[in-house]
Amino acid sequence: MSNQISWRRFSPLLLSAVLSLATFSGSYDKACANPEVVRPEPVQTIGKDGCVKEDQSETQFQADVVSTNRPTGQPTDGLPKLLKEGHHPHVALVLGGGGTRGAAHIGVLKILEENHVPIDLVVGTSMGAIVGGLHCAGLSADQIHDRLNNRKFYKAFNTVPIPVRIIIGPILLVPRLLGFHSYDGLYKGNKFAKYLNRSAPETEREIEELKPPFVAVATNLLDGKPTAISHGNLGRALQASSAVPFLRKPVPIEGKLLVDGGITANLPVVQARELGADIIIAVDVDETYDPALPEKHFRKMGSVPPRVISLMLTTIDAWSTTQADIVIHPNVNNITLLSFKKEDGEHAYEAGVTAAKAALPVIWNKLKASQAH
Repeated sequence: MSNQISWRRFSPLLLSAVLSLATFSGSYDKACANPEVVRPEPVQTIGKDGCVKEDQSETQFQADVVSTNRPTGQPTDGLPKLLKEGHHPHVALVLGGGGTRGAAHIGVLKILEENHVPIDLVVGTSMGAIVGGLHCAGLSADQIHDRLNNRKFYKAFNTVPIPVRIIIGPILLVPRLLGFHSYDGLYKGNKFAKYLNRSAPETEREIEELKPPFVAVATNLLDGKPTAISHGNLGRALQASSAVPFLRKPVPIEGKLLVDGGITANLPVVQARELGADIIIAVDVDETYDPALPEKHFRKMGSVPPRVISLMLTTIDAWSTTQADIVIHPNVNNITLLSFKKEDGEHAYEAGVTAAKAALPVIWNKLKASQAH
């Protein structure tokens, strides 16, 4: 698969994804007060690095506060209490969805590893789930970078070039004419799940065995609710959490029909809190919109759908960022969600490294303050 695939080829598919996002995100209530935040000085010109919510309460975050402030109509299925009560504050790393921009998560992980920041739980959505799941399976940030930067990764994700798949679409309709009705979508994603399983050690392919504990978040098409996957096969869970609507077929797991978690919980902060986290470090890989794009940008073929998707994700994540203790926001502007350009992935990775370095003082101050209670 060429690394030079253009957004023009993706635009019909992404428009369908936009419609799916619009349908599910309509239930979100975005009316909430923005907390006072602290922004550490950015490295170079990278903006919004290491934003931290000012803590106005005790270290322990009460569950009833989460339930009261959470957007209505979105309880999370499948959430056990993974973190046991203890004498030290439990730290959760939350990795949001964002496609190619999610390579920034690897850069963040590298800095957290090098500086021995304690992580007791990892919760991820879509690309965040892929990076987080492999990390909890024992892979270092450098190993994850190598796996996801490998041409085999792209080939597993996109087994047949999308234009070819669309061209042979009429042939794929033959089974339906014969009475066999598969789930809607261009790809099953089974090869992708196998690739991810092969990337993890053989002893680390069941989620319940991972250390630190890991949870992947997906969306259940049957009831529209976010679903936490805390047990079962790792590759299968990551396949479900990253199953972009229309592009990939839904994944049936335990009576649920799962698609990309970004539709209902793109930055799964609430899920981490419900799992028992006291301190949440969230990595938000949404674009920012300052400066605004020029009007002529949207005269380009295929320019509107990716912009609309980014706007939808930013809207979904706005409330979640107010519920995290520390938000690391790498500068991933101008990297499209499904870019297959190697340089875009590298740019996102470096942005993650830069943002995490800027956030380190805030992280250590928060941890020290919490331990003092």
